[in-house]
Amino acid sequence: MIAIIDYGAGNLFSLKSSLSSIGAQAVVSRDPDTIHEADAVILPGVGAFGDAADKLAETGMKQVVLNEAAAGKPLLGICLGMQLLFDSSTEFGMHEGLGLISGQVDAIEPKLTRKLDIPHIGWNQLHFVNESPLFAGIREGTYVYFVHSYAAFHCEDHLIAETEYEIPLTAAVASGNVYGTQFHPEKSGPTGLQILKNFCRIAGEQL
Repeated sequence: MIAIIDYGAGNLFSLKSSLSSIGAQAVVSRDPDTIHEADAVILPGVGAFGDAADKLAETGMKQVVLNEAAAGKPLLGICLGMQLLFDSSTEFGMHEGLGLISGQVDAIEPKLTRKLDIPHIGWNQLHFVNESPLFAGIREGTYVYFVHSYAAFHCEDHLIAETEYEIPLTAAVASGNVYGTQFHPEKSGPTGLQILKNFCRIAGEQL
């Protein structure tokens, strides 16, 4: 079973629907016992980093996520959920993240030298930096769907994929049992479903 963390800041039900479509048993929950019984955990997220971090703490899910990650359970952060895995973010002030992956989340726009649309919205290519079981069966240059104005930087030790938006942007990271995708697998068509399948298989799920 895959537990999708419900803390009031995620695209929960399209993600659950995508997991169901690949034959995975998934539950949306903020019950610590249910999450503890799951084989893997997904941390989704949309909105502003500080608000999401506050909600994660207020619902008690911050400690639950930290406990499950420390126990070695596979954890996947998606979009803002990935950003929350990092040490901190500068979005509307300085905010503390979960500290599961070293790095900082900063605005994309000041790092660009020419005018591009922000948020970075739409389909963009994956360029693999390091091998990862998360991308088994996925070809270099495959397109996935992004929606973000901030990105993770200074995380080279954990980088597994980048995308280009004038500059290289972090697309996916991994550290032990902790994974993150800046893009939305649940909105990325067959490629996204394959990535979700790979995560389920990392967790030992039989699909």
